[in-house]
Amino acid sequence: MKPRTVAGQVFLLQLVVVLVLIAIAVVVLVIQDRNRAIQEARDRSLVAAEAFANAPGTAEAMQSDDPTAALQPRAEAVRRNTGVDYVVALSPYGFRWTHPDPDQVGKHVSTSYGEALEGEPHQTTFDSSLGKAVDSTVAVFDENGTAVGLVTVGVTVDKVTDVVQHQLPVLFTAGGVALLLAAGGSALVSGRLRRQTRGLGPVEMTRMYEHHDAVLHAVREGVLILSGDGRLLLVNDEARRLLALPPEPEGRPVTDLGLGPDLAGLLGSGRAATDQVFLAGDTLLAVNVRPVGPAGGGSVATLRDTTELSALAGRADVARGRLQLLYDASTRIGTTLDMKRTTEELTEVAVPRFADFATVELVESVLQGGEPTGASTEMRRIAAAGIREDAPLHPTGTLVRYVPGNPVAIGMTTGRPVLVEHLALADGWRAQDPERTRRVIEYGIHSMISVPLRARGQLLGIVEFWRSEQDPFEPDDLSPAEELAARAAVCIDNARRYTREHTTAVTLQRSLLPGTFPELSALEVGHRYLPAQAGVGGDWYDVIPLPGARVALVVGDVVGHGLHAAATMGRLRTAVHNFAALDLPPDELLAHLDDLVTRIDLDAAAEGNPETVTGATCLYAVYDPVSGRCVLARAGHPGPALVPPDGAVTFPEIPVAPPLGVGGGLPVETGELRLAPGSRLVLYTDGLVEARGRDIDVGLGMLRDALADTAGASLEDTCGTVLDAMLRTGSSDDVALLIARTRLLDPDQVAEWEVPDDPAAVPRIRAEAARRLAEWGLDEVAFTTELIVSELVTNAIRYGRGPIGLRLLRDRDSLICEVADGTSTSPHLRRAAFTDEGGRGLFLVAQLSRRWGTRYTDRGKIIWAEQALGAEVAGDLGVLLMEDL
Repeated sequence: MKPRTVAGQVFLLQLVVVLVLIAIAVVVLVIQDRNRAIQEARDRSLVAAEAFANAPGTAEAMQSDDPTAALQPRAEAVRRNTGVDYVVALSPYGFRWTHPDPDQVGKHVSTSYGEALEGEPHQTTFDSSLGKAVDSTVAVFDENGTAVGLVTVGVTVDKVTDVVQHQLPVLFTAGGVALLLAAGGSALVSGRLRRQTRGLGPVEMTRMYEHHDAVLHAVREGVLILSGDGRLLLVNDEARRLLALPPEPEGRPVTDLGLGPDLAGLLGSGRAATDQVFLAGDTLLAVNVRPVGPAGGGSVATLRDTTELSALAGRADVARGRLQLLYDASTRIGTTLDMKRTTEELTEVAVPRFADFATVELVESVLQGGEPTGASTEMRRIAAAGIREDAPLHPTGTLVRYVPGNPVAIGMTTGRPVLVEHLALADGWRAQDPERTRRVIEYGIHSMISVPLRARGQLLGIVEFWRSEQDPFEPDDLSPAEELAARAAVCIDNARRYTREHTTAVTLQRSLLPGTFPELSALEVGHRYLPAQAGVGGDWYDVIPLPGARVALVVGDVVGHGLHAAATMGRLRTAVHNFAALDLPPDELLAHLDDLVTRIDLDAAAEGNPETVTGATCLYAVYDPVSGRCVLARAGHPGPALVPPDGAVTFPEIPVAPPLGVGGGLPVETGELRLAPGSRLVLYTDGLVEARGRDIDVGLGMLRDALADTAGASLEDTCGTVLDAMLRTGSSDDVALLIARTRLLDPDQVAEWEVPDDPAAVPRIRAEAARRLAEWGLDEVAFTTELIVSELVTNAIRYGRGPIGLRLLRDRDSLICEVADGTSTSPHLRRAAFTDEGGRGLFLVAQLSRRWGTRYTDRGKIIWAEQALGAEVAGDLGVLLMEDL
């Protein structure tokens, strides 16, 4: 019956259950008894109160002159006879007439008895000094039904509580019987268990032992059971084999079994051990020892053969290293679209984890972004890395031509990796360059793997892995080498294709951008274009000569990079040239350009092309060197910077319209500047002043400082200084910069006349023009100029309206004749019939001038004709007229 036995545990459980049941029964009985006692006390007090109140003479006594004298003896008699605690008579106003304590008679009771005065008994339960008590109050009425007093009776609950005292002995007796039954039952269980244990027969016990023995000798781990003094008590077959134990080792000390001293010491000590490794012969054992029972009670040891596991672990480490190598290759190779950097990343990944040295050669055409031809074994080495810098391998930049027997050439032909485990024995490799290969072998490089770099079935190059300090390459190394090469080849091919596209885009953009500008009388020009780091884009600039010695300055920006942006830039630049040929004002030109971009985007959307032009910007300025007036308009483009001759840099406010393609037909406003001679007008794209992480105001401030430092410098030097100051860390966007230094024509180069609206004034005007030509020393073109002046002035008088003016401009190699009038009707060239007397005037002007045209002003139009100076007049007039006829 000990607590640790099964019978003892059953007995304890039964004891707890019995005690809990007894406790619950007692609690329930007490609660029921208390509730019953309270109710009985309420009934007893109410009966006593009702009996006293309704007793004969109670009402008359309360209405007497001395109610206390009449009621006090009767109340005390009732209290003693009924066993209640008190019977108190009260006046309707709460003053006591009777009380067991005479000192309380006459005192006022603060409790409200309104309910009792209305005829309903009032009962309350409260805790008194004698315990919980019940109080019942009833009213006493006279013959008229008027309350003449109150009777209150109180009874303590303890006076009616006696059931529990009678029933508790029965409960305790039942609990004791239950405990005796539990003890007897536990004794019966204990005896039954003992009988069952002794009832096992020899067959069952033998079978149990055989099962234990079979399990012990079937496990793949050796098991030894040792006594506290280090003697072997039990050993299984696996332990005999692993330790090579002598026959019948049981009972012998472990130190006498021929084990190594370290292993024997551990087993004999009995101390705990976990996976301690010992060498037993050629076997590597992992030993675990656990003590059994109290100190000195013995121990159990298990042995596990880890020889094969160590080999597997070594191979797993190699495989894990190769997987990590390939994973690093996938994240570190191809981070840029630069072929050279990609090959360098390949060598950095391979060295030193896979090889001691690595070299990469690419086909020459691949380096230029072209398609590999596959017809030559000539390649250029562009990347090399190694554990040391003094390896006698070909340096980068070397053009290598492999002989047919070289293993590299064999790999290029077959498309498969080639392993050379011992370079000293590779005759084909040594035949490539006997002197260099001798130095390579003497350096210590002894093994090599050559893998062709192939993508889309094309040979891009070769990568070679070399070892000098690591073990020679094995056939198992071919797979990771080929995987590295395959990953790198895809990245190199992507970089090659990007290089080709980039070269094409650069070539296209360079061909679309203006090269050199002609000498202009109006201004001197300096310009720069820098493509973004990500590739060429759509930034552009232009300088367009206009009639009347005027010049148009244009700067634009197309959103995006690559061929699409460059081609779009070319389309916009061509459109600007065409619109400029019509001599449109800047606001009208940008409005037409906005319509063109909108149509381009609509056509692209109709064809399903997601690339649009919307968002392109442009600034167009026209400078007149005669007046120094510059008219500008811009669509979403940054405004210009102005550097007057005094060097103070400003940014004039020019009205801005929405970018091209999003204007929605909104009008374009112009701004006008008066430029003094020697002023510098700086036009640029947003890539110059905007940068990631830099506010545009900061960029404009940097541009102001850079321009302020270029006083007296040439325009080309100014462009270089500005770019160096603004783009110290490169730019993520294209940059176009155009700087123009203005000039004014000398007043002696300009002659102007007001022409009366009278045909008779034509001879006088023609004569004055001839005199001015003579002053300029242009007698050789005087006749032709007189004819042009006569024809244009006559047409203005005949078909136009005033005011009419004539202006002659002498430029570098041209003479420009301009006739202005107040109408907007444009003349047109036509061929006169043989019998027509007129209609040949403009034809003659066109034949005698280099070019002619019409431009419109705010108050009319100007017809102009430009003649080339120093050239002969275009033939005899008679011949021209006859050819026309």
